Amino acid sequence: MIETGTAQFWRATLALCLGSFMIFSNVYVTQPLLPMLSTEFAVSPLQASWSMTVTTLTLGVSLLLFGPLSDAIGRTRLMVLSMCGVVLCSFALSLVEDFTMLILLRAVQGICLAGLPAIAIAYMGDEFSKKALAVAVGIYISGNTLGGIGGRLIGGFVGDWLGWQEAFAAMSLVSLICLSLFVWLLPASEHFSAQPVKPGRMLRDMLSHLRNPLLLLAYLIGGFNFFIFINQYSYATFLLAGEPYQLPASLLGMLFLTYLSGTLGSALSGRFVQLLPQPLVIAAGCAVLMVGSLLTLIPALWAIVLGFLVNAFGFFVAHSSASSWVSQRATHARATASSIYLVFYYLGASSGGFYLDPFWRWAGWQGIVIGSLCVLALTLSLALTLHLKTRSKPLVVAAVAG
Repeated sequence: MIETGTAQFWRATLALCLGSFMIFSNVYVTQPLLPMLSTEFAVSPLQASWSMTVTTLTLGVSLLLFGPLSDAIGRTRLMVLSMCGVVLCSFALSLVEDFTMLILLRAVQGICLAGLPAIAIAYMGDEFSKKALAVAVGIYISGNTLGGIGGRLIGGFVGDWLGWQEAFAAMSLVSLICLSLFVWLLPASEHFSAQPVKPGRMLRDMLSHLRNPLLLLAYLIGGFNFFIFINQYSYATFLLAGEPYQLPASLLGMLFLTYLSGTLGSALSGRFVQLLPQPLVIAAGCAVLMVGSLLTLIPALWAIVLGFLVNAFGFFVAHSSASSWVSQRATHARATASSIYLVFYYLGASSGGFYLDPFWRWAGWQGIVIGSLCVLALTLSLALTLHLKTRSKPLVVAAVAG
């Protein structure tokens, strides 16, 4: 088994971090480009946002497929194949001149993007000691956040400098470099043993988790929080690209540096659950997300940026605690339980734009905030309900960043 501090530990961990960076940078590369795509293809803000939402949709659904497939045919091979698909799709997107083809390729890319996040933790579980696993997972998750920021910065700066097609070309080059390093660094699987895929058992496990009211509440909280959080950023790009701000794509990309406060929130959530019951930590994260949304109503750029910093902190406190809650409260098939959480999470990202669009057309950014507060009030109440249902059965856990 791979132990902490060894050369193999650092090779494997760095490889998985690079893979994570590659995956999430490709997921979010289009977000700062949304106003540019809307103008280029003469489509509405909602239609332009499909370039991201269709990717998160197919990614979320595909998460349920890659895990069982990797149990049967191997972890490393499937991760590499899926990442090759990501690189090819990025390159093809740089040649696209039709909006329908762009959406189709982003949907296919979403399927490929699911390969690494669905398998990486399972690979670490096979190859790492328990102590090394705990350390490696925390480092790996940091790659998720950095990938989300990096993809938006690449999309924003390259798109502003050269154009949206060149942003995809740059993303394909970055992805190819990450893939090459991933293949070179990742140690071969030595402790993997193939298992047959059992669809019947998978279905029974999924249904049992969905019938568990405690897990279902956490699924809904994670899904609806991301439903609002990620799509606020999408509409914020249109707000800040228009009057009176008129920010270029490069500066719109820098808005996503506010995610860094989310990294802090993820790290601190583990300490918070030592002080409060975990559902109350989730509720506090939802409340902070509401406060951040209200701050963005102040018509000044500094206030909007501050609001998103507060939003990211609150969101990641709630998300980290909810995802940890799921892994701790599942009585069996924990990997399946966590996969279902991620499905809700990414389905929320994919559908939130459709919900917020009428609010945007009705009252602009003020409408977005009103629509957001309605949903966040729901997730806050769900978290408080979770607390009431479990306060007689406390569970102290360490949070997992996401």
